[in-house]
Amino acid sequence: MKPFFLFYLTFCFIGILNLNAQKNKSESIKNGIKLYRDFCYRCHGFNGEGQTDLIPPLKSSDYLLNNIDLSIAGLKYGLKGKIFVNGKLYDSYMAYQGLDNDEIADIMNYILNEWGNSSEEFVTPERVSKVEKSIIK
Repeated sequence: MKPFFLFYLTFCFIGILNLNAQKNKSESIKNGIKLYRDFCYRCHGFNGEGQTDLIPPLKSSDYLLNNIDLSIAGLKYGLKGKIFVNGKLYDSYMAYQGLDNDEIADIMNYILNEWGNSSEEFVTPERVSKVEKSIIK
C-alpha cells in the first residue's frame, strides 16, 4: 500500500508541475501556425498579405508590430472600424473568433515572427488576459 501511495503522490506532483509549465516561444509559434490556418488565413491569406483594399496585411505590418496590445484586443474581442496599416486606411470588420488567451498568444507569436516580421516580444496568455476591450477605439 505504501509504494502505491508514494507513486500516487509523485504522479500528482508531476501533473501539477506540468499544469504550471509555460510553453516557450518556439512551441507557441508552432501552435500558432495551426491556429492561424484554422482561423485567420481565409482573410489574411497563407502569406499574410491580406486582401487589397479590404483586409489589411500582417506581413510587414507597421500596425501589428507597433500596436501589439491593440492587435491582441482585435483577436480577443473582434475589431470594427478604421485602422491605418502601412499608411493605408482599412475600414472593415474582423469578427470575434471565440479564441482563448492561450490560442491568442500562440497566434500573436506566430504572426509577429512570420513573413519577414521579427519581434523580440513573447506574448503570453497572462498578457492577453490583461488586455481589455476598452483599448479598442
